[in-house]
Amino acid sequence: MAKNYIENVAIVGAGGHVGSYMSKALVEGGKHKVTAITRPDSTAKIPTGVARAEVDYSSHDSLVEALKGQDFLIITMNVMAPPGSQEKLVDAALDAGIKFIMPNEYGGKYSDEKYAQEVVLGMSALKVRRYIEEKGGNNMHWIALSCAFWYEFSLSGAEMRFGFDFLEKKLTLFDNGDFKITTSTWDQCGRAVAKLLSLPIEPESPGQLSVNSYKNDAVYISSFYTSQRDMLASVLRVTGQKESEWTITHENSRVRYERGQAMFKQGDFHGFAILLYARMFFQDGSSLFLEDLQNEKLGLPQEDLDKATALAVRFVESGEHKGWVF
Repeated sequence: MAKNYIENVAIVGAGGHVGSYMSKALVEGGKHKVTAITRPDSTAKIPTGVARAEVDYSSHDSLVEALKGQDFLIITMNVMAPPGSQEKLVDAALDAGIKFIMPNEYGGKYSDEKYAQEVVLGMSALKVRRYIEEKGGNNMHWIALSCAFWYEFSLSGAEMRFGFDFLEKKLTLFDNGDFKITTSTWDQCGRAVAKLLSLPIEPESPGQLSVNSYKNDAVYISSFYTSQRDMLASVLRVTGQKESEWTITHENSRVRYERGQAMFKQGDFHGFAILLYARMFFQDGSSLFLEDLQNEKLGLPQEDLDKATALAVRFVESGEHKGWVF
């Protein structure tokens, strides 16, 4: 009889931002054996309890051998990874007999193709989803984690993300700064993956939630439904600063999006970040997926905004945020 639970999980990028949180949550749950797929010369720190499988990414056979025996493959990689990187992993996963893949997305509601096209990343995500469906057929499926922007990453970044420049104490509010978006912490992403992969593959009772409930679909999660002004209030509570110490300006979200587009077309990658984040704050709410959230079904906790803000502030104070892409 075929097993009905995910046991062996391979992660590409297990030492990275969201990958390390997923790895830790899976290990701490005690239900999975986690393996990091990594290059021999990688200097990434792999979380405790995670096995290591070294591969030659240019070799299909090397990847297949490393992925044999795995039930689920999670892909987390840099946004600047070479084109075709995920497709190579998909091909190897299929030949290794893997049944499920979580592609490298971690964004918004890409089933809305207009939104997917406007944020650029969405079209690449849809391409990989369709590739998995075409190649995998009935043998392999994708499950995306749609978490919107990572809160601590986005808040601690430069002005091009959530508008905050901590070093200069400057804030650009998009429109009036009151529009609320969903955003997720890395911790919540890790918990969501551990919860998802702890479900039975097939329902064991009528109506039971299962891994197959989400095959070829996205799992939508969030930590906070919050606005820039909410974020600012949290920053002031955490730091003890006063709003009068900050220089606050405004920019129309659509004008900002168009400015980012123009910069990106000229080869300035900062423009990509600007357009990506500005699009999330369009006042028509087209970027939101509140009605699709799976937090309650997965048993995800309500998080503390100030605790997450404090982590972002520490990233800035330590200088850790400086090495992050865009």
